[in-house]
Amino acid sequence: MRFIASWLVIGWLLWLPACAGPEKPKPRMPLPVALSSPGPVRQLTEQGMRDYKNGRFEEAKAAFQQAMAGAPKSGQAHYNLGLALYALGDTDEAREHFIEAANLEPGNKDIWDSPALRPYGAPDPNIVKKQKEYQGKRPSGGGMGGVR
Repeated sequence: MRFIASWLVIGWLLWLPACAGPEKPKPRMPLPVALSSPGPVRQLTEQGMRDYKNGRFEEAKAAFQQAMAGAPKSGQAHYNLGLALYALGDTDEAREHFIEAANLEPGNKDIWDSPALRPYGAPDPNIVKKQKEYQGKRPSGGGMGGVR
């Protein structure tokens, strides 16, 4: 009897971790634009959010494009358009909008969790970026267009 109980405990211990499995990431959802955004931009964003939640990604893309045109400096508008583009498989253009969104909203954790930026992690304002030292040498290459 003790032998059977031991095997049951071992089986249960092996089965338990298999049930837990990896945690599924929560789905990304569009973000509302700032209340200070023009009314039509907020309405288009709300329409795009409804379309996105209902899986109508082409319609969401169109609404988010119009919202972004009305508020081109809105990180949320770029992020939302990036989500719709990503859902449609246009990952290159989506990446551009995710990066623009991060530039416009550098501390927004939702934006930094976008597919294009997730590998780099969320920005930490306490980390000081290390400046590259040239030790008296000028950088070579055409990055500055010949400016000395």
